[in-house]
Amino acid sequence: MITVVLADDHAVVAEGLAALLKEKFSLLRTVHDGRTLVAAAIELNPDVVVTDISMPLLNGLDAIRQIKAVRRATNVIVLTMHIEPDLAVEAFRAGASGYVLKASAGDELVEAIRQVAEGRSYLTCLITKDLISVLLEARRDSAQETQKLTGRQREVLQLIAEGRTMKEVATLLTISSRTAESHKYEIMNLLGAKNTAELIQCAIRMKMVSV
Repeated sequence: MITVVLADDHAVVAEGLAALLKEKFSLLRTVHDGRTLVAAAIELNPDVVVTDISMPLLNGLDAIRQIKAVRRATNVIVLTMHIEPDLAVEAFRAGASGYVLKASAGDELVEAIRQVAEGRSYLTCLITKDLISVLLEARRDSAQETQKLTGRQREVLQLIAEGRTMKEVATLLTISSRTAESHKYEIMNLLGAKNTAELIQCAIRMKMVSV
Protein backbone atom coordinates (compact mmCIF):
# COMPACT_ATOMS: atom_id res chain seq x y z
CA MET A 1 0.00 0.00 0.00
CA ILE A 2 1.21 3.52 -0.82
CA THR A 3 2.50 5.33 2.28
CA VAL A 4 1.67 9.01 2.79
CA VAL A 5 2.61 11.89 5.09
CA LEU A 6 0.12 14.78 5.15
CA ALA A 7 0.83 18.41 6.07
CA ASP A 8 -1.78 21.14 6.53
CA ASP A 9 -1.83 23.90 9.13
CA HIS A 10 -5.64 24.02 9.41
CA ALA A 11 -6.74 21.33 11.85
CA VAL A 12 -10.24 20.87 10.42
CA VAL A 13 -8.93 20.59 6.86
CA ALA A 14 -6.22 18.19 7.96
CA GLU A 15 -8.75 15.96 9.73
CA GLY A 16 -10.95 15.79 6.65
CA LEU A 17 -8.01 15.01 4.36
CA ALA A 18 -6.69 12.41 6.78
CA ALA A 19 -10.05 10.62 6.81
CA LEU A 20 -10.05 10.55 3.01
CA LEU A 21 -6.48 9.30 2.68
CA LYS A 22 -6.85 6.59 5.35
CA GLU A 23 -9.51 4.93 3.18
CA LYS A 24 -7.14 4.55 0.23
CA PHE A 25 -3.58 4.62 1.53
CA SER A 26 -1.39 4.04 4.57
CA LEU A 27 -1.31 7.45 6.26
CA LEU A 28 1.83 7.46 8.38
CA ARG A 29 1.48 10.87 10.02
CA THR A 30 -0.34 14.21 9.83
CA VAL A 31 1.62 17.34 10.71
CA HIS A 32 0.81 21.04 10.88
CA ASP A 33 3.98 23.00 10.10
CA GLY A 34 6.79 22.84 7.57
CA ARG A 35 9.63 22.03 9.94
CA THR A 36 7.79 19.07 11.43
CA LEU A 37 6.94 17.93 7.90
CA VAL A 38 10.61 17.81 6.91
CA ALA A 39 11.47 15.81 10.04
CA ALA A 40 8.58 13.38 9.47
CA ALA A 41 9.42 12.85 5.80
CA ILE A 42 13.06 12.12 6.60
CA GLU A 43 12.18 9.81 9.51
CA LEU A 44 9.34 7.87 7.87
CA ASN A 45 10.47 7.95 4.21
CA PRO A 46 6.94 7.83 2.75
CA ASP A 47 6.16 7.14 -0.89
CA VAL A 48 4.27 10.44 -1.12
CA VAL A 49 4.15 13.68 0.84
CA VAL A 50 1.07 15.90 0.49
CA THR A 51 1.62 19.49 1.62
CA ASP A 52 0.16 22.96 1.38
CA ILE A 53 2.31 25.94 0.35
CA SER A 54 1.33 28.29 3.18
CA MET A 55 2.72 26.58 6.29
CA PRO A 56 4.02 28.04 9.57
CA LEU A 57 7.73 27.89 10.55
CA LEU A 58 8.73 26.73 7.06
CA ASN A 59 6.66 27.21 3.91
CA GLY A 60 5.79 24.25 1.73
CA LEU A 61 8.16 25.15 -1.12
CA ASP A 62 11.22 25.27 1.12
CA ALA A 63 10.04 22.14 2.91
CA ILE A 64 9.99 20.36 -0.46
CA ARG A 65 13.54 21.50 -1.20
CA GLN A 66 14.78 20.20 2.14
CA ILE A 67 12.97 16.88 1.81
CA LYS A 68 14.25 16.27 -1.71
CA ALA A 69 17.80 17.09 -0.64
CA VAL A 70 17.71 14.10 1.73
CA ARG A 71 14.96 11.83 0.34
CA ARG A 72 15.20 12.16 -3.43
CA ALA A 73 12.86 9.21 -4.00
CA THR A 74 10.02 10.76 -1.97
CA ASN A 75 7.34 12.16 -4.27
CA VAL A 76 5.66 15.38 -3.20
CA ILE A 77 2.22 16.71 -4.10
CA VAL A 78 1.29 20.31 -3.39
CA LEU A 79 -2.36 20.60 -2.31
CA THR A 80 -3.24 24.26 -2.07
CA MET A 81 -5.82 26.99 -2.56
CA HIS A 82 -3.31 29.02 -4.62
CA ILE A 83 -4.39 28.96 -8.26
CA GLU A 84 -1.56 31.18 -9.56
CA PRO A 85 0.33 29.32 -12.33
CA ASP A 86 3.66 30.85 -11.29
CA LEU A 87 3.37 29.10 -7.91
CA ALA A 88 2.80 25.78 -9.67
CA VAL A 89 5.93 26.42 -11.73
CA GLU A 90 7.90 27.19 -8.56
CA ALA A 91 6.57 24.05 -6.87
CA PHE A 92 7.79 21.83 -9.70
CA ARG A 93 11.13 23.62 -9.72
CA ALA A 94 11.43 22.93 -5.99
CA GLY A 95 10.96 19.22 -6.64
CA ALA A 96 7.22 18.57 -6.47
CA SER A 97 5.75 15.86 -8.67
CA GLY A 98 2.14 16.99 -8.43
CA TYR A 99 0.02 20.12 -7.98
CA VAL A 100 -3.65 19.87 -6.96
CA LEU A 101 -6.07 22.58 -5.87
CA LYS A 102 -8.13 22.28 -2.70
CA ALA A 103 -11.12 23.28 -4.82
CA SER A 104 -10.75 19.99 -6.70
CA ALA A 105 -12.70 16.88 -5.77
CA GLY A 106 -11.15 14.42 -3.35
CA ASP A 107 -10.98 11.82 -6.12
CA GLU A 108 -8.45 14.01 -7.94
CA LEU A 109 -6.09 14.01 -4.97
CA VAL A 110 -6.36 10.23 -4.72
CA GLU A 111 -5.55 9.89 -8.42
CA ALA A 112 -2.64 12.32 -8.12
CA ILE A 113 -1.14 10.29 -5.26
CA ARG A 114 -1.42 7.08 -7.26
CA GLN A 115 0.19 8.63 -10.32
CA VAL A 116 3.16 10.25 -8.57
CA ALA A 117 3.75 7.07 -6.55
CA GLU A 118 4.24 5.34 -9.91
CA GLY A 119 6.81 7.91 -10.96
CA ARG A 120 4.60 10.16 -13.07
CA SER A 121 3.81 13.86 -12.65
CA TYR A 122 0.35 15.24 -12.01
CA LEU A 123 -1.00 18.74 -12.67
CA THR A 124 -4.61 19.72 -12.08
CA CYS A 125 -6.40 20.58 -15.28
CA LEU A 126 -7.84 23.69 -13.59
CA ILE A 127 -4.65 25.69 -14.24
CA THR A 128 -2.89 23.78 -17.02
CA LYS A 129 -3.74 26.25 -19.79
CA ASP A 130 -2.46 29.28 -17.86
CA LEU A 131 0.62 27.36 -16.75
CA ILE A 132 1.80 26.90 -20.34
CA SER A 133 1.86 30.67 -20.81
CA VAL A 134 3.79 31.16 -17.57
CA LEU A 135 6.37 28.54 -18.57
CA LEU A 136 6.92 30.23 -21.93
CA GLU A 137 7.27 33.63 -20.27
CA ALA A 138 9.68 32.24 -17.67
CA ARG A 139 11.85 30.80 -20.43
CA ARG A 140 12.06 34.21 -22.17
CA ASP A 141 12.87 36.01 -18.93
CA SER A 142 15.25 33.45 -17.43
CA ALA A 143 18.35 35.50 -18.33
CA GLN A 144 16.98 38.47 -16.39
CA GLU A 145 16.32 36.64 -13.12
CA THR A 146 17.51 38.55 -10.09
CA GLN A 147 19.63 36.99 -7.39
CA LYS A 148 17.61 34.66 -5.22
CA LEU A 149 17.81 34.14 -1.49
CA THR A 150 19.57 31.09 -0.13
CA GLY A 151 17.57 28.41 1.67
CA ARG A 152 18.71 29.69 5.05
CA GLN A 153 17.83 33.28 4.11
CA ARG A 154 14.33 32.18 3.09
CA GLU A 155 13.93 30.42 6.45
CA VAL A 156 14.97 33.56 8.32
CA LEU A 157 12.68 35.76 6.22
CA GLN A 158 9.65 33.56 6.84
CA LEU A 159 10.22 33.47 10.59
CA ILE A 160 10.62 37.25 10.70
CA ALA A 161 7.39 37.62 8.74
CA GLU A 162 5.63 35.34 11.23
CA GLY A 163 6.53 37.81 13.98
CA ARG A 164 9.39 35.89 15.57
CA THR A 165 12.02 37.86 17.45
CA MET A 166 15.63 37.48 16.29
CA LYS A 167 16.31 35.48 19.45
CA GLU A 168 13.49 33.10 18.55
CA VAL A 169 14.78 32.87 14.97
CA ALA A 170 18.23 31.98 16.28
CA THR A 171 16.82 29.31 18.60
CA LEU A 172 14.63 27.69 15.94
CA LEU A 173 17.50 27.55 13.43
CA THR A 174 20.15 26.67 16.05
CA ILE A 175 22.33 29.64 15.13
CA SER A 176 23.61 32.58 17.17
CA SER A 177 21.61 35.78 17.50
CA ARG A 178 24.44 37.63 15.77
CA THR A 179 24.25 35.27 12.80
CA ALA A 180 20.48 35.68 12.65
CA GLU A 181 20.86 39.47 12.60
CA SER A 182 23.49 39.17 9.88
CA HIS A 183 21.11 37.12 7.75
CA LYS A 184 18.39 39.71 8.26
CA TYR A 185 20.51 42.59 6.98
CA GLU A 186 21.76 40.54 4.04
CA ILE A 187 18.14 39.79 3.11
CA MET A 188 17.21 43.46 3.40
CA ASN A 189 20.04 44.38 1.03
CA LEU A 190 19.11 41.68 -1.49
CA LEU A 191 15.42 42.61 -1.50
CA GLY A 192 15.88 46.36 -1.20
CA ALA A 193 13.87 46.47 2.02
CA LYS A 194 14.44 49.37 4.40
CA ASN A 195 12.81 47.88 7.48
CA THR A 196 11.05 44.85 8.94
CA ALA A 197 7.66 45.96 7.63
CA GLU A 198 8.99 45.92 4.07
CA LEU A 199 10.56 42.51 4.67
CA ILE A 200 7.16 41.21 5.72
CA GLN A 201 5.60 42.59 2.53
CA CYS A 202 8.28 40.78 0.52
CA ALA A 203 7.50 37.52 2.32
CA ILE A 204 3.78 37.97 1.61
CA ARG A 205 4.44 38.55 -2.10
CA MET A 206 6.63 35.44 -2.17
CA LYS A 207 3.75 33.47 -0.57
CA MET A 208 5.90 32.53 2.43
CA VAL A 209 3.15 33.71 4.74
CA SER A 210 -0.53 34.41 4.20
CA VAL A 211 -2.41 37.54 5.20
